[in-house]
Amino acid sequence: MHGEGILVSGAGSSAGSTGPAGNTDSTSAMSGGGNSAGRPEKAAAGAAGGPNARRGPVVAALMLGMALAALDGTIVSTAVPQIVGDLGGFAVFSWLFSGYLLAVTVTLPVYGKLSDTFGRKPVLIAGIVLFLIGSLLCAAAWNMGSLIAFRIVQGLGGGAIQGTVQTIAADLYPLKQRPKIQAKLSTVWAVSAVAGPGLGGLLAAYADWRWIFLINLPVGAIALWLIARHLHEPSRTQTTRARPRIDWAGAVAVFACGGLLLFALVQGGVAWPWLSAPSLALFGASALLAAATVVIERRAAEPIIPGWVWRRRTIAAVNLALGALGLLMVAPTVFLPTYAQAVLGLGPIAAGFVLSVMTLSWPLSAALSQHAYNRIGFRLTAIIGISCSALILLAFPFLPFPGAAWQPALIMLLLGAALGLFQLPLIVGVQSTVGYAERGTTTASVLFCRQVGQSVGAALFGAIANATLASRLSAAPDGIRSGLPDDLDSVSHALADPGSLTAEAADYLRRAVDTAVDHVYVGAAIAATAALLVLVFVAPRRFPVITEEKSAD
Repeated sequence: MHGEGILVSGAGSSAGSTGPAGNTDSTSAMSGGGNSAGRPEKAAAGAAGGPNARRGPVVAALMLGMALAALDGTIVSTAVPQIVGDLGGFAVFSWLFSGYLLAVTVTLPVYGKLSDTFGRKPVLIAGIVLFLIGSLLCAAAWNMGSLIAFRIVQGLGGGAIQGTVQTIAADLYPLKQRPKIQAKLSTVWAVSAVAGPGLGGLLAAYADWRWIFLINLPVGAIALWLIARHLHEPSRTQTTRARPRIDWAGAVAVFACGGLLLFALVQGGVAWPWLSAPSLALFGASALLAAATVVIERRAAEPIIPGWVWRRRTIAAVNLALGALGLLMVAPTVFLPTYAQAVLGLGPIAAGFVLSVMTLSWPLSAALSQHAYNRIGFRLTAIIGISCSALILLAFPFLPFPGAAWQPALIMLLLGAALGLFQLPLIVGVQSTVGYAERGTTTASVLFCRQVGQSVGAALFGAIANATLASRLSAAPDGIRSGLPDDLDSVSHALADPGSLTAEAADYLRRAVDTAVDHVYVGAAIAATAALLVLVFVAPRRFPVITEEKSAD
């Protein structure tokens, strides 16, 4: 349907194609596409080996765009007390994060299809503009309800940024060079994880919490200027019809089904019990909407989620494996800080450091993973990474009580290295099995599954942790049972106030939290094992990489 490749221009240089070179009809058939348009071989080859300076401004724009999305979650977290103090709404402040995550997740498939249909550049520009509009509105919010609504607007733009940046990164570089750009994008996430909370706290303490949203405006403006000036896509030649057809019914169905399911997962066990009428009604309605979405997408000429996403073994296996990754990542990102503070007695900054060491080893491992998958293939490299991850997660429950901070920090350092070896080969590999006109949809499906896995993991592991705590607290000796809290948040608050508990009660609570987090990590290890089984039994032994990139697998 479209020509393949992306053009980038630098100051004083002519534009050149940096997409995959020399695709033929037989290559498209291998990757499942029928849309190769055959760009000039000489131009494509020249671009693939062209100087990095041509790509530099576009890569800078991608990193700035990714920084917008990456910083947004972490920078807000430390400013919550100031936001609640100014606007109120303590009972619903968690929707500052849940609403944003929901909007990002449900829009990923839609933006992926739109980027394949209309090109990456207009979708990315529209996403950044929408994100900046949401940021400006957030800074002007007058109560918690309006701030949550504007955070959802931000999320609608964030979905376009996350999916399209990853797709353009794959378009710009041939297979052997993709680890470089992916490592840079991973570094953006790592730096954001470390710097975001501190920056948010500084702005909230010494300026005003509204600046955590206003700071997005200059960063986004620079990214927009670089994209508009330096990113040039090939003309969109239409071979089957005069104008593309947009599956609006499918887009609405995907948005409604995903939104309702994520809402049920976020609210279940918090706003109402899991087996209550609201939860059952929401999950039932989600199932009906999912069935309706399948019917709509099967009838659509250009479906938002094409059937080939799940019919091709490679893409289906990567989707399932990275969905399991999203699920297992809840254990360290959500529960480790609580463990560090409640069990180890660390302060918030030290607890954040225990978690952040994972973001140091992950990008380094991802960058080095090319040396492994160039020799043994994508699948086997990912199998090694997720196998090590499962063993590392299983080691967590064997940590001594209360232990020292370096022990969980070492586990997180090793986990980051293992997951870098797991995730990047799968993303690079699956992007290399499709042509330009299918890469946006493929990338979006992978990110969508990972986000859904994260939401399922938060609900599932939250239920496991609270069930463990309830069991331990109900079995507490009579002498210390009275006055004990009965959920994870209340336990953390109680332990933060030493005067509210006796020494025996505080020690019992710490042991209860330790057991609850241990169970969560066992659950994460089971998720890693599920990903391993998917790679072993579902993924093909060799990824069907398109011809010009075959030598790497």
